[in-house]
Amino acid sequence: MKLTDRQIAQFRDDGFLILPSLFSPDEVGVLKAELPRLFAERRPENFREKRSDAVRTAMALHRRSDVYARLVRHPRLVEPARQILGGDLYIQQVKVNAKAAFSGDVWQWHYDFATHHGEDGVPEPLALNLHVLLDEATEFNGPIVFIRGSHKRGAAPAVLDTETTSYPLWVVDNETVAGLAAEGGLVAAKGPPGTVLIFGDTLVHGSSINMTPWPRTIFSLILNPVSNALTRRNRPEHQHHRDLSPVVPLADDCLLADADAAG
Repeated sequence: MKLTDRQIAQFRDDGFLILPSLFSPDEVGVLKAELPRLFAERRPENFREKRSDAVRTAMALHRRSDVYARLVRHPRLVEPARQILGGDLYIQQVKVNAKAAFSGDVWQWHYDFATHHGEDGVPEPLALNLHVLLDEATEFNGPIVFIRGSHKRGAAPAVLDTETTSYPLWVVDNETVAGLAAEGGLVAAKGPPGTVLIFGDTLVHGSSINMTPWPRTIFSLILNPVSNALTRRNRPEHQHHRDLSPVVPLADDCLLADADAAG
């Protein structure tokens, strides 16, 4: 899959792209079928909500599931990242972020480079987040909210928050968020299952709690240029992978073809 020149220009201007229904319902079904088993595992890669036993984030899924090992090499994710970044890319992080119905907690206002640089020593804000919506994201169930154009201001001041939720995060203060939102406005990343979100390392974003009866589950792949790799190893390997082998895309039908063969 290739992005158009117009899409690339929009990404450069807004800091993100929303690509509706890039994966089919059958492909999303294959991905979701793996989650109950993965979420049930009691291991450090699964972060659970502070006030419940629900999984908030499940990491390193490509090391725990053949299905997700194929997804991280899917051309609909890898090829757009190559277009935007160029050069060899490695798999920096793989996870599913889940907001369970009625109880999914907040993700504070943040941008990813604050963590990548502060914790992992990544030199430049080049990494790309490539998300796949596994449930419909609406205005009601805690969608990701982007501050349009906030990446243009570069790395905003951020502090490490270890108290608000079960996942430590480098967050942006309210005054900075208010100023950025006044400049660019807010965009809720809504869409049906299979929608892909692409956004950069300094785009400020967050999400509210999910108080609806409907879950909101999102797959996230972070790809980073090999030339921009981590220089520190403060965090566990499942939070920033050490294998710098360039990711090579598979065939476009890799999810369904392998599922059909297995069945």
